[in-house]
Parts: sequence; C-alpha cells; structure tokens
Amino acid sequence: MRVMALDIGGTSIKAGVVVNGRLERLRETPTPAARGGEAVLRLVEVLAASEAGFDRIGVSTAGQVDPETGVILFANENLPGYTGMRVRERLEARFGVPAAVENDVNAAAIGEMQFGAARGERDFLCLTYGTGIGGAVVIGGTLYHGSGCSAGEFGHLLTHPDGLPCGCGGRGCYESYAAVSALVREASRLDPLLSSGRAVFARRAEPAVQAVIDAWAREISYGLVSLIHCFNPACVVLGGGIMQEPWLAARLPELVRPQLMPAYRAVRLRPAALGNAAGLLGAAWLAASRK
Repeated sequence: MRVMALDIGGTSIKAGVVVNGRLERLRETPTPAARGGEAVLRLVEVLAASEAGFDRIGVSTAGQVDPETGVILFANENLPGYTGMRVRERLEARFGVPAAVENDVNAAAIGEMQFGAARGERDFLCLTYGTGIGGAVVIGGTLYHGSGCSAGEFGHLLTHPDGLPCGCGGRGCYESYAAVSALVREASRLDPLLSSGRAVFARRAEPAVQAVIDAWAREISYGLVSLIHCFNPACVVLGGGIMQEPWLAARLPELVRPQLMPAYRAVRLRPAALGNAAGLLGAAWLAASRK
C-alpha cells in the first residue's frame, strides 16, 4: 500500500510517500502559518497532488485533534486560524481516498511503536522535548486519547506550584523548567551565545555550563518520575533532538530510578529512534490500518 504522509507543524510541512513502512521522497516546505489555516491546508493539498497513485493519506499535525473526525479541536498561536479545520473531510473529498489525521506526538508514538524505539512494546509513554514538551500514552498497543481527545499534555504537569508563568496561562508547569527552551533560557544567562540546546551541550566541559545542564536534567527527571508512578509503563520513549545527546541518555536513568518506588524501577528509558520521520511513519501506519 502507498500512503501519502504529511506532517504539519508551525514551522514546516514534511511530505513523503510511505510504502511498506519505508519513507520515500521526503520533502520539507515552510508552513504559511501567518496566512492562516486555509493557506496551510491549500499547501497540504498541493503537496499531496504532486504525488500520484497513493491509496491512503496519513496526516500528523500540531494541535489537538479528534482522530475520528479529523477536525482540529485547538491549535495555538503558532498556527493561527487552524482551529476548527476539517482536515480529514477535506482531503478525502479532494483525493477520493481514506485519510487518517492524528496529533503529531501521538503519531510519533505510533511510528516508534511500529518501526522504532518502542517496537514490541504494548504499554509505553512517549515524550518530546523542544520548545515545549509533548506527550502520548499507549495502553495495550492503542493510543489513549482521553475524554476530549487531548490526553498527554505532559508539559503542563504542575512541578513547581506558583512557579514560572507558562504559555497555557498557568504557573509552574513542567515544560517551563524541563523543555529545551528552559535549558537555553538558563544557559543564555551565562552567555547569550548559548542560544540552542546544541550550543549548550557543545560547551558542556565548562563547569558553569555543566551545572546548568545538571539542574535541567534533574527537572526532566521530576516529571518522568511522576508519570512513571501514574502509568507504570514498560517503556518511556524520549524524543526531540536533544535526547540524542549521549550524556543525557546515560544520565536520565541514573536520576530517575532512585526516585522510583522499587516496583517501578524496571521501566526502560529509550531515546526515540526515528527522528523527524516518526510522525510521518506513524500517520501512514494509522492510515493504512483504517478499515
């Protein structure tokens, strides 16, 4: 089966064809977010129309999604005017093939379960660390969406009551302390040139920079410990480019396990394996699996 796979983000839209779990002809195009949701969907249609002979369409997208209807329930200011867009209905009408639409972290979790770091796992969590923190819950091999299709907002765990303000309107949220943006915020106080996670880790040999990284890694562990105690997963997949840093991959289990009750310490912490392809592959698998 040939599946047209698309990953819609606030910065770029990735598109490719997936055949038997293999991604072909991957392209990346800037998202016309400033022009609104209608312009975004028009570009999605153009990208899909540039490929011929696909049997299904799989869409991984930013925002909260109703996977049954393919409607965007909520999207933040990174995609203005995207809330309410009927993505599945529109693509099926335009191309005459079944489509599946899923939140990007949920789609990435499915990609990792079928082809990556969670292959063979039935009960696991997936978190992505970047500007914010996204999450997905897989129970018994099935995504858990919650009553309003928005389960997995792990970035808004309350880890610091009355702490830093968060974009959600609350204070003290996990992502305000443990996202990559939080690491950069603290590191840039030492040197404004430390403006990305990659730049920070490149200077890890400096004691002051290492101290900032150490404090940030502890913040990551606090949220993970709470989630592991809540869900008792067999595995936690950690996504985002920062999780490919060898030091961090080794350090996090050392920080997390001593904070867990003994019955939970068998949990496996694994860096995601599929990188930017995870959402595309997961969306394609969901589309191919539709009845």
